[in-house]
Amino acid sequence: MQVVIIDDEQINLIVMRKMLGAIENCDAVEFNNAKAGLEWCQLNDPDLIIVDYMMPELDGMEFIRRLRTNETCKNTPVLMVTADMDKQVRYNSLREGANDFLNKPVDKLEFQARVSNMLHVRRSHLMLANRADALEREVQQRTKLIRDRERETIVKLARAAEFRDPETGAHILRMAHYSRLIANRLGMRQNFCDTLLEAAPMHDVGKLGTPDQILLKPARLTPEEFEIMKQHATIGYEILRDSASPVLQMGAIIAWTHHEKFDATGYPRGLKGEDIPLEGRIVAVADVFDALTSERPYKKPWTHEAAVEYLVEQRGKHLDPSCVDAFLSAPESIREIKNQYQDE
Repeated sequence: MQVVIIDDEQINLIVMRKMLGAIENCDAVEFNNAKAGLEWCQLNDPDLIIVDYMMPELDGMEFIRRLRTNETCKNTPVLMVTADMDKQVRYNSLREGANDFLNKPVDKLEFQARVSNMLHVRRSHLMLANRADALEREVQQRTKLIRDRERETIVKLARAAEFRDPETGAHILRMAHYSRLIANRLGMRQNFCDTLLEAAPMHDVGKLGTPDQILLKPARLTPEEFEIMKQHATIGYEILRDSASPVLQMGAIIAWTHHEKFDATGYPRGLKGEDIPLEGRIVAVADVFDALTSERPYKKPWTHEAAVEYLVEQRGKHLDPSCVDAFLSAPESIREIKNQYQDE
């Protein structure tokens, strides 16, 4: 344990250093200048400070006041040595942050007992702090493990829907990153943007409940078949909505609302404008753009320019104008995402 002694009288430093020598595992650092001692303590965080009350330039009380302004030394034990028996001095010292007192002339046995007790308390505090740090690290590790498993489950669930629908390919990765791009450009908080990135792949998970003869039909769907296909939005919501996970909760909203249209002509509920949750409006833009620019068995991919023209045309109709504008404000990022996540 490191003990700092601060006293302007050299003989007092010598006496207290010898008394400290009888205490096991205790090293002394001495200063006969209070300002120099204060600077050292603020940089090194000792285990105990023994400071004289009556000193030139900087007395013991002012020393403690300045010491306690340093975040590192707010809890460092301080033992004040004083020949002043005035109770008001003690009261003021306690108020400034002194932990204990010794009267001059210093009694050897009392000195060693008080120092030993204060160091014992210090050790206990350090052990508790180290234990708390260890527990915090363990909690962080376990939380990360849970989040990694949750993320893995989400990806596998999204891929399960993907394998039922041969049109998707790397679609879920591109549209998820397009979605985060839009949210960032809208100025949304980072937590929202990151959650959206993980939740967006769940947008079509309801297709797990769509019959194969409709989901895989190579020809145009009949009106009756299209009504069944539209049910995947509600099915996705029902699959995800009861989860305690914020990611799956957002995924449920996205699944339910990304086919709604800004002019209220979408499904399943015909919501209009800002009645459609923001995450649904964002994913709608990302989903439409990627569907247009991706190759499908029944169509060639649109050019980037043609897809952009379509988005502009659909501002205020199918798509939220602010989301379209946010997306189109970052053309280089769009191309980077498309190049990074290509279909096999």
